[in-house]
Amino acid sequence: MAEGEAILRSAYRAFSARDLEAALELMHPEVDWPNAWEGGRVVGRAAVRDYWTRQFAAISSEVEPEGFTVEPDGAITVDVHQLVRDAASDELISDAHVQHRYRLDGGLIVRMDVLGPA
Repeated sequence: MAEGEAILRSAYRAFSARDLEAALELMHPEVDWPNAWEGGRVVGRAAVRDYWTRQFAAISSEVEPEGFTVEPDGAITVDVHQLVRDAASDELISDAHVQHRYRLDGGLIVRMDVLGPA
């Protein structure tokens, strides 16, 4: 758990700081990632980078992990406090607690799912 939590904490820090390259380095080259903003999924680091670039142009998200649970199948569920603001006006769009579930392999994120409210 300690290694997985450290990797995920680093990913959340990088995402909130908009350090895309640091976040992407923590992902498998063929990572399977949810496109929670537009719908569907994206696969691969380049696709995640493109998705985040579009997302950051429209909304600004801050995500703070609050708890980590290792599931029986080895996945890690993270309880997250998420603030979403309009990128242009800084108006608050959403202040929510959600859950994200990750699968890691070889120290890299291979899949992430948004489970919904915590």
